[in-house]
Amino acid sequence: MVEAKECTFCGNKIEPGTGKMYVKIDGSVYHFCTGKCKKNMVNLGRKDRETRWTTRYAQEKALKTYRRKDAKKKKKKIIRRKKE
Repeated sequence: MVEAKECTFCGNKIEPGTGKMYVKIDGSVYHFCTGKCKKNMVNLGRKDRETRWTTRYAQEKALKTYRRKDAKKKKKKIIRRKKE
C-alpha cells in the first residue's frame, strides 16, 4: 500500500497519485501538494513558519500563545505570593 506523504512547505497530507516532487541537485527531495507551495518555497524562498496560510504557521502561533498564557499564569501566581 502506498503511504500518504506530507507537503514539505505547508504540512498538509498529500494523497497518493497527486502533488509534485522536486529534487534538488544535492539530492534532497521535496514533496509539494500544489504549485502554490512549490512556488512559495523554491522560487520565492519563503519560510513556512512565516506564511500565514500554512498549517505550520498555525502550529507555531498556537505554541506561542500557549507559552504566553502559561507565562501570564506564572506571573500572576508570583505576584499573589508577594502581596500576601
